[in-house]
Amino acid sequence: MKHILVIDDDEQVRTLVGRFISGAGFAVEMADNGVTGLAAMRRAPAAVVITDIIMPEKEGVETIMELRRDFPDAKIIAMSGGSPQMQPDLPLRLARTLGADRILHKPFTRDALLNLVNELISS
Repeated sequence: MKHILVIDDDEQVRTLVGRFISGAGFAVEMADNGVTGLAAMRRAPAAVVITDIIMPEKEGVETIMELRRDFPDAKIIAMSGGSPQMQPDLPLRLARTLGADRILHKPFTRDALLNLVNELISS
């Protein structure tokens, strides 16, 4: 069973994504920010990491950069609903530039998320 790590500071989003992933037959681990997510990855590396971009303590962009450095083969999906302080697509474009394999705009559907996860696992 493939292991997926979900990193998001919003408990509702984290829980919903976790349900989508576990319902599709994957093992899921969840973390509430980049610091706890990276610690989880070091304990048990995941096949795919799904991370929010805008979070406290360690933002998704920093998390992606550290994942790329320490786990170069990890598959990464960056997700974001944007930020009121910047252009809506800017955080995701930055995440893609810094190493995210795929990006996902919030809100998204279960199928859109699972299609990306399955695509990355089979690549």
